[in-house]
Amino acid sequence: MNTRFEFSAGVWNINAGEDPFGPPVRPQLDLATKLRMISSIGFEYVQFHDDDAVPMSVPAAYVETEAQTVSKMCSDLGLKVEFVAPRLWEDPLFADGSITSNDPKARLAALDRGKRTIDIANVLGAERIVLWPAREGTYVREAKDPIVAHDRLLGYLDNLLDYDRHVRLLGEMKPNEPMDLMYLPSTGHFLALAARTADPTRVGALIEAAHSILLGLDPSDEMAFALWHGKLWGVHLNDQNGLKFDEDKSFGSVNLRRAFNMVDVLVQNNYGANGEVVGLDVKAMRTQPAEIATKHLTNSRALVERLVEVSVRIDREAWRGYIEARDYEGLDAFILHALMGLG
Repeated sequence: MNTRFEFSAGVWNINAGEDPFGPPVRPQLDLATKLRMISSIGFEYVQFHDDDAVPMSVPAAYVETEAQTVSKMCSDLGLKVEFVAPRLWEDPLFADGSITSNDPKARLAALDRGKRTIDIANVLGAERIVLWPAREGTYVREAKDPIVAHDRLLGYLDNLLDYDRHVRLLGEMKPNEPMDLMYLPSTGHFLALAARTADPTRVGALIEAAHSILLGLDPSDEMAFALWHGKLWGVHLNDQNGLKFDEDKSFGSVNLRRAFNMVDVLVQNNYGANGEVVGLDVKAMRTQPAEIATKHLTNSRALVERLVEVSVRIDREAWRGYIEARDYEGLDAFILHALMGLG
């Protein structure tokens, strides 16, 4: 089992506190400042969207040069880049989706942007490309042919795999928001699609806790399913207070036991031994003053590390004893006592 994790955060995890109902409440920070903050709190990796690293206003001829500048900024701070993700949901051209859009111009733009993302990732030293199909769905079920939509998703993956023979593609699935009805809502859906790609060995999953909770599933079970397939190549640990919008709360802040089970399944199944990273996709509360607006990251990391200790020290023989006796009430109390430091 692996007990020493390296941690990652996205540059979007340091933000100004804006939400759909209100403007920023903290100063907007430039990329260099965000990178310094992520490095200063001890994170080993950083995550980017394509335009976090190289804005779309940069012409194609200058993408490599711009990415080299960002790469140097990271290396000077001792940061490695975990992944780059194409932002396929904000451009007005992608209002009806990008990969599954009914508009061929949008589908072509999505493919071009995916290839540009790979070019950026290569300069930044990242082999992982994360795909969040944010608008690959419908508001009205009859608006798209689902068979055609799945063909388009498969074709998109195959095109990216062909564009770069070393890149690895990670699907980050979510059942809803921003679309009402999304294609590939779960890890299982995406891995079924992965099996039909031109090179399934290079297609895996990044599982976000909040997305699993929104689907009504336990994140540790989703992670175990991907681990069983040898396909869990990334995680986004956070928390979620019920089945509503994606909250990205600090890890373990809602359900400590659920958090333990996630860490335990990672530890006991050697996650991280092959270069996998623990990503913390958490947001600072809007109420947090700017000078302490990184506590959501430091608190989340500290809790992961504390739960690793619990996973290592918990009495596995006693645990098995409760199972063998079919004393699940006893097991229930045993886990709770361990989390309270009473075991």
